[in-house]
Amino acid sequence: MFALVTCAKPLVCHFRKEETAMKGVVFVELLSMAESAFGEATVDNVLDEADLDNGGAFTAVGNYPCDHLIKLVEGFSEKSGASPEALQQKFGFWMLDFFEKGYSDFFVGKENSFDMLEAIDTEIHVEVLKLYPEAELPSFTTERFGDNQFEMVYSSPRPLVEFCQGLIEACIERFKETATIERTAVPNQPNSTRFLITLTS
Repeated sequence: MFALVTCAKPLVCHFRKEETAMKGVVFVELLSMAESAFGEATVDNVLDEADLDNGGAFTAVGNYPCDHLIKLVEGFSEKSGASPEALQQKFGFWMLDFFEKGYSDFFVGKENSFDMLEAIDTEIHVEVLKLYPEAELPSFTTERFGDNQFEMVYSSPRPLVEFCQGLIEACIERFKETATIERTAVPNQPNSTRFLITLTS
């Protein structure tokens, strides 16, 4: 079932404009999602018009600037009419499916969305750093408030809060739960966003 999403108040995120590299697998999967949704011709057009310094060629093991990802999302937004925020959220759903198909072991023993979300930092990122020690990963700190409420704080200089929202919603749907999600800025931490997830069933 789909998550019911609410925001406690409008959220404005101010991210530092520092250059951060991202693993190429993220770009490869974004292009795969876009091709599935919009077709190969649209993907080719967006890559041509983005005029990226790598010529739009990505490998899963490479490292590429985050602003390349943002340019591509904006390009697909212009071509499709979907907002960049909606596309980032859609990509969050796509990546959870990618993780489950390619790394199913991480899902073993996870009984609910809270178990899975806790594992991002404590299990998944640990294994990612073993494979890619140079990877610059976001931080996800979590805390449970009883059985039905869960806090996740996403910290990263990358402007990918909507992607994180989509990943959370996808995780809730994956475990056939419904929930409200309150999203707020973290005081005095301009690169952090707090998600308060309350299960409703």
